[in-house]
Amino acid sequence: MARPPTLADRAQANGVKMTHQRRLICDALEASDDHPDVDALHVRARKNDPKLSLSSVYRTLRALETMDMISRHDFGDGRARFEIKDDRHHDHLIDTTTGRVIEFLDPKLEALKNEIAARLGYELQSHRLELYGQPRKRSSGANTAG
Repeated sequence: MARPPTLADRAQANGVKMTHQRRLICDALEASDDHPDVDALHVRARKNDPKLSLSSVYRTLRALETMDMISRHDFGDGRARFEIKDDRHHDHLIDTTTGRVIEFLDPKLEALKNEIAARLGYELQSHRLELYGQPRKRSSGANTAG
């Protein structure tokens, strides 16, 4: 059984010249379970090639973004963050205290977005939803069950 194509494989198939360093950057992005910024990707990819320049990371991300293979996000912290695009839609909840990004999908919310668009006379083609919040403070006597 053949393995699914990696981000680097897909980029190369779309005409990106795949150098060793670009492959390391793609691999670092693919291995991420968060939404890394340029600096984080640079640090991660440099573990495999200490000579990797920050400008190589910027150029590679720009090429991938131009080809619509990755998404750039601004979660309000002044840093562009990246994730690989795929067919799985999801929304984001950003913890404003820690910067943690939580991906979620809610069928009721999806239906409501379509309903709103229809009510306004539109068919929804795409959307991006980012919610910002902080964890609720739990009171010592509060019932936290259920």
